[in-house]
Amino acid sequence: MATKRMIRVNELLKREIVDVLYRRIHDEDMDMAAVTITEVITSPDLRQARVLVSIRGHHEDRNSYLGVLNRNHKIFQRELNRATKLKYTPHLTFELDPSIERGDRVLRIIEEMERENPAEEAPDEPDTEN
Repeated sequence: MATKRMIRVNELLKREIVDVLYRRIHDEDMDMAAVTITEVITSPDLRQARVLVSIRGHHEDRNSYLGVLNRNHKIFQRELNRATKLKYTPHLTFELDPSIERGDRVLRIIEEMERENPAEEAPDEPDTEN
């Protein structure tokens, strides 16, 4: 389980990465509205940080957007170093976060099940007031 300090560090890094993403990264091949930084997971020694990214769209877009993030890796590192007061600035690794996609798939399955087996209307409850 993450300590309170690690939770705070992860949230700080996430906030700063999002700020850098929307203020400093300008790539005409990238639709910023499709990119969401979902989580940052920092190693206990603060040397490494996994940045989980959710990208809405087709698989080709996801790979190209992830490429844009990785190409701009040095900008993220430099801005994090300036903005944070940590002993080490963690080395960032951008990874796709499939959790939102999995959640959407589960919701689609539930909707499909509800269409196939519509819930029968519940009988009226008897009046208990006398």
